[in-house]
Amino acid sequence: MKKKPIIIGIGELLWDVLPTGKKAGGAPVNFVYHASRLGAEGYAISAVGKDLPGDEIMQEVEKIGIGYLIERVDYPTGTVLVELKDGIPNYTIIEGVAWDHIPLTEAMKQLVKRADAICFGTLAQRSEVSRETIQALLSFVPEDSYRILDVNIRQHYYTKEIIVASLRNCNVFKINDDELLLMKKVFEIETKNDADACRWFVETFSLKFMILTAGACYSTIYTHNDVSHIKTPKVEVVDTVGAGDSFTGAFISSILDGETLAEAHQSAVTRATFVCTQPGAWI
Repeated sequence: MKKKPIIIGIGELLWDVLPTGKKAGGAPVNFVYHASRLGAEGYAISAVGKDLPGDEIMQEVEKIGIGYLIERVDYPTGTVLVELKDGIPNYTIIEGVAWDHIPLTEAMKQLVKRADAICFGTLAQRSEVSRETIQALLSFVPEDSYRILDVNIRQHYYTKEIIVASLRNCNVFKINDDELLLMKKVFEIETKNDADACRWFVETFSLKFMILTAGACYSTIYTHNDVSHIKTPKVEVVDTVGAGDSFTGAFISSILDGETLAEAHQSAVTRATFVCTQPGAWI
């Protein structure tokens, strides 16, 4: 029997407080959820508070059936206020919360040593405690595993230093078109051509994949010697919360399952498109 790939997400676990009510989420956990739905053995690494919202979010994590190493810490469980305009989310992220204080544990080290893929972002590195935990855990990940940086730029929670350190720790870079504009400024990339900018990242940081998503328009995935481009199908969008995470989860799961670049890309587009037709990230 074929072994299930072990796919891990490390970082924020929180309540997305939407106009319609609260939904559990957080980019790395969304990634794991969708990867596990497609056959992976998924694990979330994070922290929640010793409070009622923490109890409730742990119940939600139990319901979706993913593995987890989630510590209970002396800070409130994370919340994000999500405003929707034509289905597009705008985030207000509360500071000083549990996922800013993810402790490094021996169990986490042992788990990541078994990873076939691990996803992390810059948001959970806004605080020193979680940043040190994430960077330490990445050092235990096997050399041939996929280390996915979903840059996930939110508000002012990033620095060039953190982005560069993260890029040096990854071999897959996931970014959207707005974030690419910002990255061009951060790295002083003068080309107006997105393809040239993406190839610059592939070459500069020796990436296996560079994933560029452009919402309702298209997505493109670059490797050293190949490219896959797919126009986004038109659907009735409920909201786009978690769509990018589902894209990445589906793509990496498909690659680990032996699919070609084009096949894995199509699987990712299909999954993300469906997520856009549903409320919230966990469907």
